[in-house]
Amino acid sequence: MVLFSLTLMLLFLLLIGYRESLLHQRALAQLPVRIHINGSRGKSSVTRLVAAGLRAGGLKTLAKTTGSAPRVIDENGNDKVIHRLRSASIGEQVKLIRAFARQKPDVVVFECMAVMPQYQWVAEHKMVRSTIGVITNVRPDHIDEMGPRMEDICNSLGNTVPYGGIMVTSEHTHAGQLSEIARDRNTDFFEVTDEKITDAYMNRFPYLEHAENVALALKVCTLAGVEEKTALEGMISAKPDPGALVLWNLQFGENKNQFVSAFAANDPESTTKIWRLVAGKAEGRKVCVFLNARPDRRSRTRQMFDLISDEIKPELTIIRGENLPGNLAQLTEEPGMEVKLFPWSATTDDVLDFLKELDDQFIFGIGNIVGWGDEFVHKLKGYRVNG
Repeated sequence: MVLFSLTLMLLFLLLIGYRESLLHQRALAQLPVRIHINGSRGKSSVTRLVAAGLRAGGLKTLAKTTGSAPRVIDENGNDKVIHRLRSASIGEQVKLIRAFARQKPDVVVFECMAVMPQYQWVAEHKMVRSTIGVITNVRPDHIDEMGPRMEDICNSLGNTVPYGGIMVTSEHTHAGQLSEIARDRNTDFFEVTDEKITDAYMNRFPYLEHAENVALALKVCTLAGVEEKTALEGMISAKPDPGALVLWNLQFGENKNQFVSAFAANDPESTTKIWRLVAGKAEGRKVCVFLNARPDRRSRTRQMFDLISDEIKPELTIIRGENLPGNLAQLTEEPGMEVKLFPWSATTDDVLDFLKELDDQFIFGIGNIVGWGDEFVHKLKGYRVNG
């Protein structure tokens, strides 16, 4: 009797699974162009740029970002916040695919939300099954999940290369490895450079954007049938992600400063690239680095200390954190550099009160955006002024 009951239960579960699979395949069939965007950095930005470029070309486009705050972007480019009752799960994509299918769009654009290699494979080959796959870049991030070597990280991200489709990337160092994966999967491979994206065009963005992100999104839009000029004009109207790179003029009473939020980068290689992008804007001001350092990422904090000391060389370094690595002494002993430490328990107001006393500083915020960092940037926005 018990065996019979277990058999019936197993058959019932198999029938449910089969039904769910059929419903998912039916939903995918109603989404003719599916774009799946993965990579170490810039996924949310590229997702938004692609969606904006496609909308400009007259394609009904729905998109979803995960980023620092998950969003659905509707066919008019408006954000809708995703409210989760529990922690994020890649199963969220299945529900959205069905919801999107009911709206009958021309294109859907998904930012990959999986980190573990096996989940990245499932997200692509069982859920999205993209017609155009995108990998923004390969950077040293999530090494606990994807592996310690860059080759491991590249292989993990390569799990979202589609079969029999198109793959686009702006990664150059590991492009050969990605190209081999694409070839094995009978997928056309495109490596994109930003040489056609001019400074004049980039200066039109109301926030700081990377030319390589634009070039990557542009290639995706043209592959989807939108003319270059149309896509480029559309991208200018893309709403930035909440964690996007911004440069603000701040005023605290009589004191005026500039602030760059690079918190979302959070790895040394990406942070270095951003610093080199914005360093010229610091001319005439003293440089201040604010590092929001996670106590569970000591190795990354150590690398950030080296970056501050060797590359940025600010007059003032502010650090919020605890369990700080030993090379902190390298900063505190650096000639011409003042170091101000805040404990991990420090509130956003504690740090803000200190910043209010600064004047004529170029403040470069780095480290971590999630939670505390996001709240800090939101409060700083209240002191933003034009000019």
